[in-house]
Amino acid sequence: MTEYERIFVIYFTYGLAFFSLGVVLLLETIRSESDEIKRLLLPLSIFGLLHGLHEWLDIFILQENRLGGVLPDWVAWFRLGLLACSFTALWLYALQAFRVARQYLNPLTYFGLMTLPIFVFIVLIDVLSAYHNEQIGVYKLIGSLVRYLLAVPGAALAALGLHAGANRARFAGRRPLDKYLDSTALGFAFYSLTQLFVPGMGTVLASAINAERFFQIFGLPIQFFRTIFAIWITTSLFLTTQFLEKERQQALNAAQQARLEALKQQEALRRSLMRHTISAQEDERARIARELHDEMAQTLTGFTLNLAALGQMPLSPEALPILRQLQDLGRQMSQGIHRMVYDLRPAHLDDLGLVKALQALFDRLDAATQLKVTFQLDGAIRRLPPILETALFRITQEALTNINRHAKTNQALVQMRFEQGQVYLKISDTGAGFTLPADLSTVRGWGLVGMRERAESVGGSFAIQSISGQGTVLQISAPTNLTQEDLDADHSLNAG
Repeated sequence: MTEYERIFVIYFTYGLAFFSLGVVLLLETIRSESDEIKRLLLPLSIFGLLHGLHEWLDIFILQENRLGGVLPDWVAWFRLGLLACSFTALWLYALQAFRVARQYLNPLTYFGLMTLPIFVFIVLIDVLSAYHNEQIGVYKLIGSLVRYLLAVPGAALAALGLHAGANRARFAGRRPLDKYLDSTALGFAFYSLTQLFVPGMGTVLASAINAERFFQIFGLPIQFFRTIFAIWITTSLFLTTQFLEKERQQALNAAQQARLEALKQQEALRRSLMRHTISAQEDERARIARELHDEMAQTLTGFTLNLAALGQMPLSPEALPILRQLQDLGRQMSQGIHRMVYDLRPAHLDDLGLVKALQALFDRLDAATQLKVTFQLDGAIRRLPPILETALFRITQEALTNINRHAKTNQALVQMRFEQGQVYLKISDTGAGFTLPADLSTVRGWGLVGMRERAESVGGSFAIQSISGQGTVLQISAPTNLTQEDLDADHSLNAG
């Protein structure tokens, strides 16, 4: 490999390292939601992008000089301006880093802050004296000031700011972020030293420490070591951005988990409210049923007995038809009250359980309507928690009422399957069916929302399928191992 090819590779890699750094940090700035991180990383990303472009521009200038081309003066000035802008961005980053981590400065940081002004003062005297004595021109004056006053202090301050940031990360327990920041700080510290080696010129400092003498001693251009430290800095900051991304993902996962927990709590609260509402409804039904049975039925029984006693007395022919009408009305009222008591709270449900209560319900429908219900049981039949038996009974009662009113069929099929820890209920017909809307609450008069809420209140699921002209299928599944809280929520049903 020729000397030019080696220089080309060094400059290209040097520029690529810092340009990649700029791209990575710019992406991190865009992704981050933290204003502090945005303010920190944006100037550092600008430094990387501009400095990478500066090194690639150096390649272009070297190529033109090698080929004997003559570039206009503005190209050199543009290159110098690009360099000055890049190190100005580095200064801005350093100042921002100090502002953020000012509470975590240590003696090393204070030592650096005290020595840097001394260095700047000495350099200013040296460079301005050389310019005053016409040992250097305007271009070299500005170039040396960019290197000495922007590059060296800027990189050094960045190193001190990063070290303070590492102390802050250690204090917050953010490991291994502190190691990544310390590594970056060390890289910038070495990089700051390499900026002392400027092209030889007529200043005292540049006469003693310059790029040409460095090459004579080590046999390698100073750009080679700048490239090493550029790769070092880029790698350390890339690990830093990976850590920040991991933190961001953890925070996002924690927020999602918290949201899921909140939704679970909200769903549990909703079910608890539905459970208590349904329990209150059933309590009120049971109270009304008891009052009808204990008061109205007894009163009606006394009324019927008195009518029967009246029928044993001699009455006029005109009074007998009225007596018979009153007796018929009494029987109708007695039957009506009996139906109301059963509908409000069937005694079978509390005394004999869900299966017997359903069979009694089917018999009553068979006697009172044209609907014939086929009942199929599967599994080991057993008593279920009262709240669950009530929910399944009411769902079946509502579903069969819908079939009788709307399905235009006299046949229904009820299937119940008992499994370990689960019970399944399926109610189907082959009647008229209907088109299911997206929102069940829009189906008026069918009570689908109430059935679904009853199923969900006991931790179950509710599904419905219906096709116009082909019938409807309801499927409910619910756990039978309800918690004590579920049982306590409906404890009064045991006394139904």
